[in-house]
Amino acid sequence: MSLQTRFDFVLPRGYVDGNGTVHQQGTMRLATARDELEPLRDPLVDGPDDPRLTVLVLARVVERLGSLELVTPHEIEGLFAVDLAFLQDFYGVINFGGQDDYDALLSAQQELVSPVTVRTTSRSGVEATPDGAEPDTAATAATADSAALAASPARPSRPGRSAIEEISGAGR
Repeated sequence: MSLQTRFDFVLPRGYVDGNGTVHQQGTMRLATARDELEPLRDPLVDGPDDPRLTVLVLARVVERLGSLELVTPHEIEGLFAVDLAFLQDFYGVINFGGQDDYDALLSAQQELVSPVTVRTTSRSGVEATPDGAEPDTAATAATADSAALAASPARPSRPGRSAIEEISGAGR
């Protein structure tokens, strides 16, 4: 039996780079003691409760994000809040939780994934989809309309977070 040390994930929204490319799929590895200790030595970190600590730790353990082979604090800082919260939860589950926690997180994520085509506009004003292609406007509008119907009040929504928090795992 071998120990799984790398875990694939899909961000709810995705990191949008300077060219407007959306990066959603990634890989996170298990954290080492050094991954949690080294960022505490950063002169910009005021202690274990400093929010920057989360950014530095995640930048160390996220090995890949879309086509980005090097993930730095800059990319983690550029994530949407929902993606940062997801990565924090994912980190807690793979490092401190059990298989049930991992399965529950992935199941909850599947419920949040909608068929909406993400469109971004780069600084040059060119729209792009996650694969970098220009979208078919009619198809995108139809997809957005379908998503709006799917998000009607009859469908339960995920409650928002009042603060960024750590998931307590069964294995702590």
